Amino acid sequence: MSGPVLAVDIGGTKLAAALVDSGGSGGSGGEVRRARRVATPPGGDAPALWRTLVELIDSVLDGSAAEGVGVGCGGPMSWPEGVVSPLNIPGWRGFPLRAGLVERFPGVPVRIHNDAVCVAVAEHWRGAGRSSANMLGMVVSTGVGGGLVLGDRLIHGGSGNAGHIGHIVVEPGGPVCGCGGRGCLEAIARGPALAAWALEQGWTPGAAAPPADAVSGTAAVPRDKPMSPGAGVDKEAGAGTVAGDALPGGETVHPPFHAAPSRGVPSRYVEEAAASGRQLALDAGAGDEIALAAMRRAGRALGLAIASAVNLCDLDAVTIGGGLSQAGPLLFDPLRATLRDHTRMEFARRVRVVPAALGQDAGLVGAAALLLAADRYWPSEFR
Repeated sequence: MSGPVLAVDIGGTKLAAALVDSGGSGGSGGEVRRARRVATPPGGDAPALWRTLVELIDSVLDGSAAEGVGVGCGGPMSWPEGVVSPLNIPGWRGFPLRAGLVERFPGVPVRIHNDAVCVAVAEHWRGAGRSSANMLGMVVSTGVGGGLVLGDRLIHGGSGNAGHIGHIVVEPGGPVCGCGGRGCLEAIARGPALAAWALEQGWTPGAAAPPADAVSGTAAVPRDKPMSPGAGVDKEAGAGTVAGDALPGGETVHPPFHAAPSRGVPSRYVEEAAASGRQLALDAGAGDEIALAAMRRAGRALGLAIASAVNLCDLDAVTIGGGLSQAGPLLFDPLRATLRDHTRMEFARRVRVVPAALGQDAGLVGAAALLLAADRYWPSEFR
């Protein structure tokens, strides 16, 4: 590919899209251009979500052509077909995302993978894991996900779900997880679960540190407003119409496009602003004892899960991104201590655990890599 590709990152709180350079003009490829972000419509049904995504894509392209489309989206999904049912987007159940994009972008490759896998790919391709042939990339935020690279190649597994470290059991019989099991890493270490545990222990959010929004210097962006790359308010999400903004296959919503009712859909993936993982980290940094205990709890759980992955896969490096990773030593110190306790063999002790390097662009860079570095990150039988 010589021209740019379109990269899309779909999450429960925001949708992001960008043009990403291919490197065809002499660069190395992977540089994000013209990135834009909008809030995911809260409680949006399938048509509203699709319309918002189409508006976003059209605003990024602005008449430009893309030589391919790469997408990271939460799961579960049917892969590589790209029929998605993200737990954190209740309006999409069995939604044919890839089919809709293929219809909109005829004649170019359209590739979809799990959003956490895309972050791992990005860190391996252009980030903190760049020099490591064998690595696990993790995201610790409102959920816990990951992607696995062995022998310098992304490992997909039989259904595209390899690297799902969030569902390694680290506390048998522990808290109920969104997957239905108990004691999964995600049930303990994701931001909302950690904040809920701290509240149960008597934590008062913000008592030891200023509220998270005050620290950032910006007001919280309303969820029904788009966000620019700098989180500034732009225009009404979903306002107006765009040519071709109907659901894939036509205006009328038919199965499999029909959105499942929100009744019974887990709300556990929404993080309340006051009692958030970020506020918990701020309070821990200010010396709040309960917040510090919560960080130790998360670090220990992460260390146990990573130790299992390292012993199984002989990893060179583990990168950790996502909001909770920004807690720094408060999280990484107990993580590394636990990891040392549970990696006693010499080959396992060499692993490096480092913060991710690419920040909010990681999902976009990884989605682009599904096209621009397909020899490493996309199976040959599906190209």
